[in-house]
Amino acid sequence: MTEGDGDDDAPNEGEELTYADAGVDIDASEAATAALIGAVGADTEAEGSGSEYAGLLDIGDRYLALATDGVGTKLLVAEALGDYSTVGIDCIAMNVNDLVAAGVRPVAFVDYLAVDEPDERFAEQVGEGLSRGAELADMELVGGETAVMPEVVRGLDLAGTCAGLAAKDGVFDGRAEPGDALVGWRSSGIHSNGLTLAREAVTRDHDYTDPCPFGDYETLGDALLEPTAIYTDLLDPMRAHGVRGAAHVTGGGWTNLERLGAHRYAIDDAFDPQPVFEFVQSEGNVSDEEMHRTFNMGTGFVAALDPDEAEALADATDGRVIGRVEPAEGGNDSDEDEATVEIRGLEL
Repeated sequence: MTEGDGDDDAPNEGEELTYADAGVDIDASEAATAALIGAVGADTEAEGSGSEYAGLLDIGDRYLALATDGVGTKLLVAEALGDYSTVGIDCIAMNVNDLVAAGVRPVAFVDYLAVDEPDERFAEQVGEGLSRGAELADMELVGGETAVMPEVVRGLDLAGTCAGLAAKDGVFDGRAEPGDALVGWRSSGIHSNGLTLAREAVTRDHDYTDPCPFGDYETLGDALLEPTAIYTDLLDPMRAHGVRGAAHVTGGGWTNLERLGAHRYAIDDAFDPQPVFEFVQSEGNVSDEEMHRTFNMGTGFVAALDPDEAEALADATDGRVIGRVEPAEGGNDSDEDEATVEIRGLEL
């Protein structure tokens, strides 16, 4: 039986499903994160720059950057299929892509695998995925930790920390300017965000092992397990073309662009969503707005830069110009203005 089958609290068929209904409230999560930061007294700008994607530590002539993230509930799909061979790629990708968004080259990675009981089979598969992910990201795996915690963990949890280095003039400013063009790059699928909503939608009337009605996937679970794209190859071209800031489109979907400043982000040529998104939306009766606030919807990475450089960057990297940065609705582009994203007729 797949997760959600027989659950009396699951939404009724036909009822509109949201991320919060599925168990993840983005606003509550952000509030909890802010509380944690406040409690530990973190000052992200004390010794480095205030990057939205990585902690930057001034080590003299360079920044040492650190990012940490995990695979999330995508692991439950892997568990249902008994296939953990790609989740290591996701673990690598979710970390290195954040460093790339900060303008930092990833150099080393350590993983943390927590299990309820040791199992050589899935440990080997996780290791294979981590190795492949590190190869794709062109960095080194330098160690890790496996913890056996049967009273804390059910199944397994996989997370990691990535270290990177960047010259001080190499990191992105992280702020777009009105008039900038937005260049985007295609995602590989759902990546490793929003799986709680995707799983709830898919398992309303299906099992993960059901044949997949779209793409070249054998099962629906295989479609959900498509590994996250890795964008480290964009780093040098983005620097060469003067990218001001970049956004890794992860949790929160297209609202990640708001990290680039209080502007209006007008998207008029985003990549088409892969069929898996249409399937999730249909099966969960998910609104267009909720889909774009949760998933990447076909575009996994976005950069803001001078419009005179945008086409050249897109041509050099298999990207494309997907939109532009406009003044905020208030017209001041000040910290008091609210950032907005307009995409596919939606105002996020």
